[in-house]
This record gives sequence, C-alpha cells and structure tokens, in this order.
Amino acid sequence: MRLQRTIFIAFLLTFFTALKEGQICVLDRNCNSGLHCETCVANGNLRPRCTGIQPIIPASKVNGLPFNEYAWLTTHNSSAMGDLSATGSIILAPTNQQDTVTSQLNNGIRGLMLDMYDFQNDVWLRHSFGGNCYNIAAFQPVINVLKEIQAFLEASPSEIITIFIEDYVTSPRGLTKVFDGAGLMKYWFPVSRMAKNGGKWPTVDDMVRKNQRLVVFTSKSAEEASKGIAYQWRYVVEIQSESYYFPEFGTIHWLVRTN
Repeated sequence: MRLQRTIFIAFLLTFFTALKEGQICVLDRNCNSGLHCETCVANGNLRPRCTGIQPIIPASKVNGLPFNEYAWLTTHNSSAMGDLSATGSIILAPTNQQDTVTSQLNNGIRGLMLDMYDFQNDVWLRHSFGGNCYNIAAFQPVINVLKEIQAFLEASPSEIITIFIEDYVTSPRGLTKVFDGAGLMKYWFPVSRMAKNGGKWPTVDDMVRKNQRLVVFTSKSAEEASKGIAYQWRYVVEIQSESYYFPEFGTIHWLVRTN
C-alpha cells in the first residue's frame, strides 16, 4: 500500500508540475514555458513529448559583418494566434503561431511579418482578405505588439529586430502614430543608411552602437517618401519564398535577408 501511495504521489507531482524538455506530455500546458507538446514521426517517436528549439543568433557566432550578410529567422503572420479577438469576437481567420511575439523574440526570432489594417479608428493586426478588416479576423491593436518589441529592445541592447509590414493602412498618420506611441522611434534605422543595388549595409556593431536597432519595411512604395518607411522590394531579396511550419515557431520564412 505504501509503495502504491508513493507511485501515485509521484504521478501527481509529474502531472501537475511543468514538464521539462523530453518528458512525455499530453497537452502544451503540461510543459514548461517555451515548450510545446509534440510528436516526431520522423524519428519514430510517436509519444508526445515536451519539445523546444533555441536557434543560434548569427551575430553571436560571427561579429562585425554588415547587416545584410546575416540571415535572420523570421515568422510569418507573427501575431496570428489565439481564438478570441481583442474585440471579444471569435477568430475565424487562419492562425500561424502558437507563441506570443515576446516568446518568439525570447526564443530567437529576429524578423516579424505583420499585417496591419485600419480598424476602429486605430491600426490593428489581422489575417483577413480583400484589404478589409473584420471582427472575425482582427487579432489586436498593433500598438500592443509594438510595445512588446519595445520592451524586448529595451531589455536586449545588442539585438536588432526587423519588421515587414503587409500594409493596408490608409489613415494619414496611422503607422507613424503607433510606432511613436510604442516608443520605438528612438530605435529606428533610417532609410538613408540602407544600401541599395547590392551594396553593403552598416555593420551590426555600428547599428547597435548608434542604437538604430529596428529595421522596418513596408509593402507600400509610397510610404518611403511620405513616412520614411522603407519600401521592402528596394532593399530586400526573399531567397526562399516558401513558408514552413515548425511546432516550436509556428509558420516561418526560412531565410529572409537584405539585398
């Protein structure tokens, strides 16, 4: 009886405490923060286990190179997660991510693809269609995620973040207002310093030293002249355009680098 009680207590402790990487699990919430409960058919392991991968930050291995000579892991529709909109509506739009933007950044993601729309007299993140934002596809106001990025940059003074905006914002100062409101302008990397036609960008060390650690691109060419937000296809080459799904990161673009 004592042995049975000991085994039962051990089972309860295992079940109700957060599990570590490699331990057998049932649900994501059984695992420690940053881990997911997944199976790996490729290696014959059909029992779900807590899994997680920490990518290598390229600048931590090789210092002093121009920014465009590194490849940065980038998530697609980086904020598309959850079942409920900040409006209270159920989300019916496709979701790409399991982790918040903060968790993604803490786990090594350095590029974020964000769809931005006018909605409720503000700028929102959504995964919609036809250039329109609906309750069922509106995740949250963009300033919430921008504040997460600001907090990460503040806490990580040697890190650089790139944002790719799929831009459906038409309000005159919509984007300027949210970036300014999130306190991100002090990190802004200016268009004037971006290399064109295959030229070399400033080094990562130089960008960190000048605290110009936020690189922002937009899908609208007119925004460069009017708002100082770089039009992405003047500066960016998407080497591999396919998206892949990884349990640890959601949907990512495997390799995105500057021209």
